[in-house]
Amino acid sequence: MKTLLYLLLLVPFTTFASLEDLVGPKLIKADGEKVATSSLAGKVVGLYFSAEWCPPCRAFTPELVKLRDSKNDKFEVVFVSSDQSPEAQQKYMKGYDMRWLAIPHDSPLRQQLQEKYDVQGIPSLVIVDDQGNLITKEGRSQMSGPDGAKALEEWIDAAGKAD
Repeated sequence: MKTLLYLLLLVPFTTFASLEDLVGPKLIKADGEKVATSSLAGKVVGLYFSAEWCPPCRAFTPELVKLRDSKNDKFEVVFVSSDQSPEAQQKYMKGYDMRWLAIPHDSPLRQQLQEKYDVQGIPSLVIVDDQGNLITKEGRSQMSGPDGAKALEEWIDAAGKAD
């Protein structure tokens, strides 16, 4: 918990009116179905910057799927794809059983989010609350530590979403 508190002190919160301001009003599922961003209300959100062509991404994605699926009532992932096409994005989502939402491939928000969070490489996992306020930009390293489930609990606590 001390590590997370330290990171929170290092990374100032950015306030948004809503998560929709950050990721847009509609997200998509792997099958292309559009879903309102408001469906993420009450959840901690991991912005997952990744692509199918990236070997480290393909290694990390199953871990993230498992973590998300274990606590999907409080934690959701929004995929920010670096794939070359919408078809490649959907293929990656389906192939790795990503039951989460994604920013549409043609959305300029993908690039804007990479710039906003200074994503220098993939995979990268940025954690925000349901208002879009930053919790940590170090989600991947925290999750890949000795106790990834504990990192998830710390994110949920930091967002005030604990039971």
